Amino acid sequence: MRRFLKLSYSGAPFHGWQSQPNAVSVQQCIEEALATVLRAPTPIVGAGRTDTGVNARVMYTHFDTDTDIPDRQRFLTALNRLCGPGISLLDLIDVAPDAHARFDASKRTYKYFVTFQKSPFLSPLSWHSPTPLDVDLMNRGAKILTETSDFTSFAKLHSDAKTNICRVSEARWEPWRNSFGTPGIVFTISADRFLRNMVRAVVGTLVDMGRGKLSEQNLRDIIAAKDRCAAGTSMPPQALFLWDIEYPYIKSEI
Repeated sequence: MRRFLKLSYSGAPFHGWQSQPNAVSVQQCIEEALATVLRAPTPIVGAGRTDTGVNARVMYTHFDTDTDIPDRQRFLTALNRLCGPGISLLDLIDVAPDAHARFDASKRTYKYFVTFQKSPFLSPLSWHSPTPLDVDLMNRGAKILTETSDFTSFAKLHSDAKTNICRVSEARWEPWRNSFGTPGIVFTISADRFLRNMVRAVVGTLVDMGRGKLSEQNLRDIIAAKDRCAAGTSMPPQALFLWDIEYPYIKSEI
């Protein structure tokens, strides 16, 4: 039987989502916990791959098992105990045998958090801009992204992506009203799919616009160049969150 796990995790303790040699990943921790609880090797397939240090408020993964799970809460409690403090298993969902955590996702949303004042409380989860940014210009740049389909200039070089076409449905900057009262902004971007490192490269380019280094036409030229070297630097990962993932058969809580 196929099931989805809904989870969240801090990116700081892990070398990203995907299992890899000589490094601890989110996927590895969950697979080891499932193998212990279900008493059988249990590979999982995630909705995507986050890079080292990137957080996930919401992530989904699927796995197959013939083992009955009569008490879901007890099952989740056991997994949470084994996975440690960096991962939180939130829900176990029965799905159709052909449901797929990666390919069935209809929309993904990321958020990137920026502060304008140094904060010892927010610095592990945000990026501090030492100078003011022109948010209006950054939002004009964000609108250009919704009119763009080819994101080659923001794609990680030498990736295994078969296409760099993405449909961005939403991209905007707005004030970030956090509970510490620290002034800041947050970037929200939604699309049907994202390329590796794409959001951090997009944010870096928009921040360059906010600093007055790039104009709207410069951004259009960067997109047309289809060259990663033309775009801005990749921003630090700790401020980036995979915020939500939508499926046709799972009700979003946002």
